[in-house]
Amino acid sequence: MESRIFKEEGIHRKPRDVSNQFKASLVSIYDYTLETFGYVQAERYMQKIEQHIDSLHTFYTYHPECRHIPTKSRMYRNIILDSHLII
Repeated sequence: MESRIFKEEGIHRKPRDVSNQFKASLVSIYDYTLETFGYVQAERYMQKIEQHIDSLHTFYTYHPECRHIPTKSRMYRNIILDSHLII
């Protein structure tokens, strides 16, 4: 993923990247939701997570800075989604 800030249609967009741990967690979350609440809810929740992650590059200032990983650039953000904290 590119490390520069790019501009598209007058909107500043920051790049986003996800870790392998995040990908593995998504699988676990999906499996748990599927077993507990069923296929439809598991798919809805995955879409909800994906929408929040996809909107991060444009709306990163809507999400608070992650205090667990302080940086000068304030690049890490928190997304609180239902019972999950996404960093």
